[in-house]
This record gives sequence, structure tokens and C-alpha cells, in this order.
Amino acid sequence: MPERPKYVFVTGGVASGLGKGITSASLARLLKSRGLRVTLQKLDPYINVDPGTMNPFEHGEVFVLDDGAETDLDLGHYERFTDESLHRESNVTTGAVYQAVISKERRGEFLGKTVQVIPHITNEIKDRIRRLSVTSDADDCVIEVGGTVGDIESLPFLEAIRQLRNEVGRDNVAFVHLALMPFIGPTGELKTKPTQHSVKELRSIGIQPDVIVCRSDRPISRHLKDKISLLCDVEPLAVISAIDAESIYEVPLLLHKEGLDGYLAHLLRLPEDEPDLTEWRALVDQVHHVTEPVSISVVGKYVTLKDAYLSVIEALKHGGFHHGAKVNLTWIASDELVGVSVEEVLGRSDGILVPGGFGLRGVEGKVEAIRFARERKIPYLGLCLGLQCAVVEFARNVCGLADANSSEWNPDTPYPVIDLLPEQKSVVDLGGSMRLGAYPCNLLPGSLARAAYGEDVIYERHRHRYEVNPDYHGILQEHGLIFSGMSPSGRLVEIIELRGHPYFVAGQFHPELKSRPTRPHPLFRDFIGAALARRHGALGEERLAVTG
Repeated sequence: MPERPKYVFVTGGVASGLGKGITSASLARLLKSRGLRVTLQKLDPYINVDPGTMNPFEHGEVFVLDDGAETDLDLGHYERFTDESLHRESNVTTGAVYQAVISKERRGEFLGKTVQVIPHITNEIKDRIRRLSVTSDADDCVIEVGGTVGDIESLPFLEAIRQLRNEVGRDNVAFVHLALMPFIGPTGELKTKPTQHSVKELRSIGIQPDVIVCRSDRPISRHLKDKISLLCDVEPLAVISAIDAESIYEVPLLLHKEGLDGYLAHLLRLPEDEPDLTEWRALVDQVHHVTEPVSISVVGKYVTLKDAYLSVIEALKHGGFHHGAKVNLTWIASDELVGVSVEEVLGRSDGILVPGGFGLRGVEGKVEAIRFARERKIPYLGLCLGLQCAVVEFARNVCGLADANSSEWNPDTPYPVIDLLPEQKSVVDLGGSMRLGAYPCNLLPGSLARAAYGEDVIYERHRHRYEVNPDYHGILQEHGLIFSGMSPSGRLVEIIELRGHPYFVAGQFHPELKSRPTRPHPLFRDFIGAALARRHGALGEERLAVTG
């Protein structure tokens, strides 16, 4: 084992969206497969303290950790690939760094000195990087620097990691640079010039990459690797081809085949034993052999940006892997479901899922989708807002409370079946003030939820402000709504389900955040199983109709 933590910094150039998060997660998986303790960190250049108050159309989903930290969606990739739970120090933003430095200045901790980007901001960044390795007791820290080299916002982070290499020793730090190699159709060539310019920009601020990962849509020839090696001053073995993959879960194997982890192990003087990739190879083989189609309709309000539901998409895939099923997603904008034939839109679905969200827009469409799933016995899975909409639908159409609603959407509703708890009504600052992180939940014996989890007590991650109103627990249960998961106090409803329905389950939490490709979340696993069972039944009925 290494005597001190080793740091691998992953930077990106030429363009955003090249896959730094997937590359970082894949590298961490490879290092973990070598028997090393690995943790990850994302350095984000935006000035928001965290992404919690950002519109999903701006930033995609917010990934919530067990400790309640609202973080960048790349941390979801980190957890899914390494099967490790991260903590709030794994996400650092410019806003959080400046907030901490200004607070210290106000307390007089700088002894009257002029507070500057160098050294005060860069010192704060380095302290957070070092602290991560200590609190996680890691052998290796894989740290992704957000943004693109050349952006003014990321300069303090790049300067900080440049300084850190000199402070901890060059044998303990490696710089991995991810750059685009575009294919020019008319000439039929992959071009190295964007990568060269990106490396030149990085070197101009004092960072010489040790490894260059070239993103392209096709393999890179030995000639091009030698050219990049010569012009960017890295060894030929350090030029890695990272081509587009059919599945993101293939990327660790592709990078291993290119020798990325082996080269870094040699460079950082890590144990050079071959990684044990047995489990990951089995996963990729499973991914390649999903054949049976199953159709899932996702009824949401941010469907034009799939990153808003990234963890939901991956959790559905994980459930499909378990059953050997190829999950085909149909995206339904919930605000377009009002005033149309729900039968025409959702009638051919094998399963319906309503994910989380905030605000009034699209809520009535979700309620209609849930009513359709309940009445037509279509498997249904509700996540956070999906539970609240299900309670509203049940109260209106089963309990006879025609004007039932959430006080979030209609403050004047006579039946606020979803409402703020008293302790939330005085909250003024919206950032970080919701029910966030992992909370315990007691499961009802004999319920679908208890059968799925196989445990009496579970812990799931929350991100919401409104709850099922305790004043309406009685009438909801009297009419057949089952509270199959409750907080230990019995005050908060965590899971609901319906008796006599093939699969109607909703959680007040976000189960998608804890799903792993090698360990699908129980609710998603059983939801896909129920959808497949419905599909088999529907296909069986069609065959009988034809042969009969």
C-alpha cells in the first residue's frame, strides 16, 4: 500500500461534455479493483454554494448523499461505478470556497492581511483536497476538475492543484487530461490539433499532463498516438484512446485495455498487480445480453433534458440488467397530459413511473397518469413527488375528497393531504433547508416493500419539504391506502402501496440514488419485474386472441 495518499487529477479540454465524470469513475473502479482504497471528489467552478437551488434545466439532477449534501450529478457516476457512498467533502464549489474564506476573514483569522486568490483561495481548495484523503482514509483520491481548460472560472482550481503537486511530491500526483479528437468527414481524418492546443493551454499555467485521454468516435491509430506523444511531451504509452462506447459500463474495461490504470500504477509507484475485474466483466456481459424489451413511460416535467433524471434512467437500466430486459423509455411531458386521451398516450405502457420535481407545472398531468395506472392495473413506481401525486389522486378519486391537493400547489385547498410540517413553515432560506439525506424507515410485515428489501428497517435518501399530512392518515388508510413504510416515530409516511394491484408502490424518498449496476435497487428491480409480467400477460392475451 502507498505510504501517503496519491492524487489523480482529471481535467478536460476543447469542449465540455466529453465524459470527465465517467472517466474519473472508471479510473476509480480500476484502482479499487487493484485492492486500493479509493475516494473521489468533484471541483466545480460555479459560484453557487451547491446545485440545490439550480433549475434542473440548468444543471441536470441534484445527487443527494447520505449525509444530506446536495451535489453534482457526476457524484452519482462515482457511487455507481465504485459502489461506495461518498460524503459532502466530495463536492467542492467556487461558491463554497469563497464563502468559507470570507467567513474566516470576518472572524479575523487572517490577522488583517489582504485576502487574495493566491494564497487564500488556493489554500482553501488545497485544504479541502487534503481533508478528503484524511476523512476517507484513502490510498488514492481521484479528483475531477469541472469545466474546460481555458475557462476563467476554473483557474483557481488549476492553480491549486499545480501547487499541490509541488507540496506533496511529484511521485504522489498524476495529471490526466481528457481532450477531444474530432473526426473531419470530408477529409476522413481524426485531427490532433484541438488536443495540442488544449495541452498548450494547460502547460501555460504550469501543468504538464502525465496522461492524455483522447475522446473520439473511432479508435486512434498508432501514428496519431505517436504524434500526440511527440507534440504534447508525454510517453506513447500515456496516450489513451477512449472511443464512444455502447454502454457507459464498458468504459472501465476499454480504459484498462488501453493500459490507463497500469500506467498510472507505475507512475505513482502503486502495486502493479493485475486488477480483479471479474465482477465488472460479468456486468458488461449482462449488459450485452439484455434482449427482452419492456416499455416504461416516465411522466415528468423536465423530460427535454434527460440529465434531470440521470439516476432514474440508470436505476431503470439496473433493474433491466437483473431481469435480462432492455428497458425502452418513453418520455411524457406531464403538462401535455391534461385535456388529452391518457389511454392513447399511456395505453401501451408496461409500467409507469413518476419521478421527483418541484412546483405546480405538470402536476395535474402526473395525477392523471397515476389514476390511469391505478385503475388499469399498470405497474406504477412513484419517487418523492410521485408519492405526493399518488396520495392526492387517491384522496380525490377513492376517498371522495374532490378538491384534495398539496398546499404547495394550492395553498387554499380545503383538503391539504400534502402539507408542510410545522417546523418547515418558518423556513426562509431555501438552500439546504429541506429534509435531506438518509433517514430510517420501518417496513410493514407482509407488504411489497418488505418483500422487496428483505429487511425490517431501511435507510433511504430524501430531498423534499412537504409530507403526507398526518391529519389525513386515517381516512387514507380506511379507504385502502397501505402505509408500508413509516418513520420510526410513526408520524411520517415513507412508502405507500395498494392491495389488489400487481405493483403500485411509491416512496417519499429517492431510491434511484442508491441503485448500483451490480446491485439494482429493490424497488426498481421489482418494478421492472412487474412490468415484464404485465408484458408477458398482454402478449399471452394477444396470442390467444390470434390463435383462438
